[in-house]
Amino acid sequence: MFNARTDWSASNEARTEYRTFSVETLTPHIGAVVRDVDLAQPLSDERAQDIHDAWLDWKVLLFRDQRIDREQHKAFARRFGSLHVHPMQHIRGGDPEILVVKTTRNSPYTAGDGWHTDVTCDEIPPLGSMLYLTEMPESGGGDTLFADMYLAFEMLSEPMQAFLEGLTAVHDGAGPYVGSYKSTPPEGGYPRSEHPVVVRHPGTGRKVLFVNRGFTSHIVGLNAPESRALLNMLYRHIDSTPRLWCRVEWAANTLAFWDNRCTQHHAIWDYYPHSRYGERVSIYGNERPVA
Repeated sequence: MFNARTDWSASNEARTEYRTFSVETLTPHIGAVVRDVDLAQPLSDERAQDIHDAWLDWKVLLFRDQRIDREQHKAFARRFGSLHVHPMQHIRGGDPEILVVKTTRNSPYTAGDGWHTDVTCDEIPPLGSMLYLTEMPESGGGDTLFADMYLAFEMLSEPMQAFLEGLTAVHDGAGPYVGSYKSTPPEGGYPRSEHPVVVRHPGTGRKVLFVNRGFTSHIVGLNAPESRALLNMLYRHIDSTPRLWCRVEWAANTLAFWDNRCTQHHAIWDYYPHSRYGERVSIYGNERPVA
C-alpha cells in the first residue's frame, strides 16, 4: 500500500523533483519522462512511493531505455496492485496477464486506434496500464495521444458540469470487442457496467469526465437522440481540444504507465505498412468509480 498524498492541490503546479528521481515534463499538466530509474532492478519502497506520487501528479509516466523481460514487467506492475486479465484474452491465449499489442501490414486494425479509456465496461475498470514497446515502425510514426480528463471536465461550463454530475452511463464491452474487433464473446458475453458520467478520482479527490467513445453506449434516462447528441458533444470536446493532450513519441524499449482513472488515449496508426510491437500489463482497480 502507498501512503496517501497530503500535499496535493489542484491549484499548484505539480512538482518535478522527487526524493529518488526527477522528471522532465511533456506539458504543464499531463505527461512526464522519469529519469534514472532502471525497471530491471527491484524498487525500494521509497522509490515505488515516488513513482506512485509522480503518477498521480502527471497521469502518464514514461520510462525510456529499459531492458526488461515479461516477469520484470509484471513485477513492476504488481507494486501497484494485482494484475488484470483482459476480457478478450479468452481468444488470444498465452500468458493471461500479458496483452500483446502487435500491428503489421496484415492487421485488420490496431489496438487503441480511437479515443478511449481501458476496459471501462468492467464493474471496476483497471486503475492503470503499463505498455512496453520493443519494436517501432522503421518509417517513424506510431505515437500515442493522452488526454487529461480532469481538465476536460474543468473546461466545461458550470451549467453543463452540474447537468452531467446527475447522470450515469452504460459502458458495454460488446461495442469495441464485437462491433469493431469482430471477436467471439465468451460465455455470458463481454462485461457491461453502469458508471457515473462524472466521477471523483480516489487518489486526488478531483472530478473526472468519465465517458469515452470506445465503451460508452448511452446515457441512462435520456432518449436515444438526446443521449447521442450529448455524448457526441463530449467526444468532440475531447478529440478537438489539443490543450487536453500530451503526445508520446515512442522509441524502442520505452514503457509508459498511465492512470486509467483520469485519462483517455488514442494510438495513432500512421505507419502502415510497417510494424509495431509491445506488451501491456494492466492493474486491477480497487473500487468502483463513484461520483
